[in-house]
Amino acid sequence: MANKTGHRRFGSLRRRRSGRWQARYQGPDGMTRSAPTTFDSKRSAEQWLTLMEGRVLRGEWLPPEQSKVLFGGYATRWVTDRRLEPRSRELYAMLLRLHIMPWFGDLTLDRITPASVRSWRTDLLRLDRSESTAAKSYRLLRAILNTAVKEDRLIPENPCRMRGFDKEPTSERPTASADQVWRLAAQMPHRFKALVIFAAFTGLRWGELVALRARDVDLDLEVVHVVRKLAELQNGERVPGRPKSDAGFRTVALPSVLVAVMREHLAEFPASDPEDLIFKGPKGAALRRNNFHRSVRWPECVAEAGLAEGFRFHDLRHTGNTLAASSGASTRELMHRMGHASMRAALIYQHATSKRDREIAAAIDARIGRGIDS
Repeated sequence: MANKTGHRRFGSLRRRRSGRWQARYQGPDGMTRSAPTTFDSKRSAEQWLTLMEGRVLRGEWLPPEQSKVLFGGYATRWVTDRRLEPRSRELYAMLLRLHIMPWFGDLTLDRITPASVRSWRTDLLRLDRSESTAAKSYRLLRAILNTAVKEDRLIPENPCRMRGFDKEPTSERPTASADQVWRLAAQMPHRFKALVIFAAFTGLRWGELVALRARDVDLDLEVVHVVRKLAELQNGERVPGRPKSDAGFRTVALPSVLVAVMREHLAEFPASDPEDLIFKGPKGAALRRNNFHRSVRWPECVAEAGLAEGFRFHDLRHTGNTLAASSGASTRELMHRMGHASMRAALIYQHATSKRDREIAAAIDARIGRGIDS
C-alpha cells in the first residue's frame, strides 16, 4: 500500500503502510514534532492537529518533553520549596505519602488526566479513606499541578477540575451555652478553669491560647493581642510560629467578667516575667493537647457539664463565635474577632472594628451574666 500524505494549513497527515494515520506539525520553536501515537482514522488525526493548533494560537503550547517530569519528584520538591508552617508541611507530606504517591508517584505529569484523577478519588473512598481525607488530598494534588501549569509551564492545563471534589462534609458541631461553659470550667482542675472560660468567650484557637504570654494580655485595656501560636507536631515537638493566617494577627476585646477571671488566675498562677506563658502545666511547661485532655479527664468533665458526648475543646471556639454573632456583630466584625480574613481585609476594617469590638465585648459580658464559682 502506498503512503499517502494529507496537506493542511497547520501540520500534515501521513497514512502509514499499516493503515494508521500519523500527524506532524511544526511547533513555535521551529522544531517538527509528531503525535505520540498514530491514529486509526484520518478524522482522529485531524482532531489532534486542531487541538495542537488551538494551543499554539492561545499561547498554551508547551514542548512535549517538558511534561515528561515524574510527579513523585516534582511533588516532593514542591513541598520542600514552599514556605509552609510546620504543621502544614507535616500534613502535606503525610497526604502525599499515603494517599497520592501510590497512585501518581511514578507517572509523568502529562499522564495525569481528569479520568485518572476521578478513578483515584473513587479508589480512595473504596479503600475507606474518609471524604475529608479525599478532599484534602485532592486540594493538595490540584495545588501542585496548578504550579506545574502556571509557574513552571510543564503541562498546558490542570486535570484537577472536578466540582465538589475539594469540599469536605461538614457536620454541625455542638455549641456550649454560657451556663454550660461555667459548669465545664467548674469541673476543671483549678489552674485550667480560666483557660476554658478564656477559650469560650474570646474564640481563640488552642494553639493561640497555649502560646499567650503575660505581655499579650492587657487587663487594664481589657484586650488580648494574638501575635503567635504554638504548633504541636506528630513527634511531640512544639514549634512557635505565626497565627494561622494574616488575619490571625488581631487584638480582641475581653468581656469584663473574663477580665475578672483572669485577674484571679494571674494572682494565683502569676507569670514570672512578660515572656512567661499564661496557661501552662503544673511544672511551668507549655500545654500539650493530648496530655491536657487526659489530665483533666475531659470526657467526664463534658458529661458533668451537660454537654453532648464528643464535645471537643475546639468547640468552645464556636461558643465565642455564636455569642459575638448574637450580640450584633456584623460578618466583617465577626471575621475580625475570630481571625478569619485576609490581612488586607483586616486592615481595612481594623479602625472601624476596634470601637465596635469593645461594644461586642460589653454585649457578651451582659449575656454571660455571672462569674465562676471558686
